[in-house]
Amino acid sequence: MGRWHVPSTTRAFVAKATEYLPAYADYTESQATVREAISKICSRFPESYWLDIDNKARWPSEFQEAVARDGWLGIMMPSQYGGSELGLADATVMMQTIAESGGGYTASSSVHMNIFGLAPVVKYGNEEQRNRFLVPLIEGRERACFAVTEPNTGLDTLKLQSLAVKQGSKIWTSTAQVAEKILILVRTTPLEEVKKPSEGLTLFYTDLDRTQVSVTEIKKMGRAAVDTNSLYFDGWKVPVADRIGSEGEGFKMIMHGMNAERILLSGEAVGIGYAALRHASNYARERIVFGRPIGMNQGVAHPLAKAWCQLESTRLMIMQAAKMWDDGFATGEYANAVKYLAGENAFTACETAVCSMGGMGYAKEYHVERFLREVIIPRLAPVSREMCLNYIAEKVLDQPRSY
Repeated sequence: MGRWHVPSTTRAFVAKATEYLPAYADYTESQATVREAISKICSRFPESYWLDIDNKARWPSEFQEAVARDGWLGIMMPSQYGGSELGLADATVMMQTIAESGGGYTASSSVHMNIFGLAPVVKYGNEEQRNRFLVPLIEGRERACFAVTEPNTGLDTLKLQSLAVKQGSKIWTSTAQVAEKILILVRTTPLEEVKKPSEGLTLFYTDLDRTQVSVTEIKKMGRAAVDTNSLYFDGWKVPVADRIGSEGEGFKMIMHGMNAERILLSGEAVGIGYAALRHASNYARERIVFGRPIGMNQGVAHPLAKAWCQLESTRLMIMQAAKMWDDGFATGEYANAVKYLAGENAFTACETAVCSMGGMGYAKEYHVERFLREVIIPRLAPVSREMCLNYIAEKVLDQPRSY
């Protein structure tokens, strides 16, 4: 007759939501090391720093430089170019920690492009390009932006109209105000001359020449310190040496990094949710009304508890998706699923935090209103909730395509 395995020691509960960047029992040794190292950097940038950055709409250069100085900008990049060559799971821990520290999407967006953005260069670029492009990015000497979306096509990337030999425009290009480089997808063969819409798109990584490219900032609801822009160019000449891979094959190159980006961004969203929950939980425990902490009321405590359950289950699925990506699985279904879940559950956590704190939740000095403004991003971009569900419906549930 078999026996139950009884562990020799029991483990204490270590990830209390009221603590600042607690350890997680499921992390590997490598992930725990990343969490600890990034936490030390983030501890030098308190939430007062991020509040000031947001109020002044100022690029967080000190934070970005600190991450670069400690060698973390190249966490997924090959070691021969100065990177750490760690996996997506480790990078996801890094990005969740940054957002969870109180920096939110402002902090994570200041380094996000370095983590996933140049995956096409790593995979499809030649050796000269890798040396020329990766080293300064990893060292923090160059910053990059990513231009794909166009005003008239939105999510319909295959209908891009900007021609490499004429003029074009891009929209929702983040960090273009401060970037020296741009990763840009343009059409080199007109749409009417290709057999499939995915053909004829070419990828370039080149200097963002402001004498040729007009960069106009878009004022937006949140993440004021990290700029988002519309670009317009006419007669912009880009050297062929800056073309990544073969002409006309750019679409498959950007798709290489898309699943990884969705997983990373999901980790960031969950981090913001945990930051909001930390504030609300501590406030509910300390705020006395009618002679008792408001957290004694189930109407306050239960929504917070539900939010934690949703966040934690999402975090565990994100880590599974990242592990599968590291193991070589395409994980399109998991990348879209966690993108959807993270956007929904992180928003719910932030909304619950604001409502639990009442009027103080609406005050900037308590930070949760900033988290709520920023956490709307993963519900909209880089792919909408509806497109995530479309993918699941078509690829997993075998339903006919709706668009």
